[in-house]
Amino acid sequence: MNTESGILMRLGDSGQMLADQDQDIRGYRVVDRDGVEIGKVDDLIIDHGQRKVRILRVRHGGLFGVGGTSLFLPVETVEHVAEGLVMIGRSRVQVAKAPEYDPDLVDRDERMGALYDYYGYAPFGAPGYLPPARGLFR
Repeated sequence: MNTESGILMRLGDSGQMLADQDQDIRGYRVVDRDGVEIGKVDDLIIDHGQRKVRILRVRHGGLFGVGGTSLFLPVETVEHVAEGLVMIGRSRVQVAKAPEYDPDLVDRDERMGALYDYYGYAPFGAPGYLPPARGLFR
């Protein structure tokens, strides 16, 4: 996806490292606002040009990494990051009802807009965008 700031891609596919290595939270457990585990951060969707994390890809379900599915969470949903743990400010039910997003889909720009809108945020690079107010991804 093209934005004013760059191209979105999976960190794992980019051949890059993040400018701030503290933002590399792959493998961290993700919990909702009530502390219920949602899954683990499987990969980070980054703005290639700015080397900033924009979306978390969270793997959940399955058994031993087989049969699970991916959820995509804008970094703005992150409330707190501690060693090995990411807490988001939404419930597990809200996350489960989020619009489908996948960076490999043809209509990914439209779906990303729907994903950000669902969570109540303007997409980065769009009019009205505000960077995360707190947390690791400011």
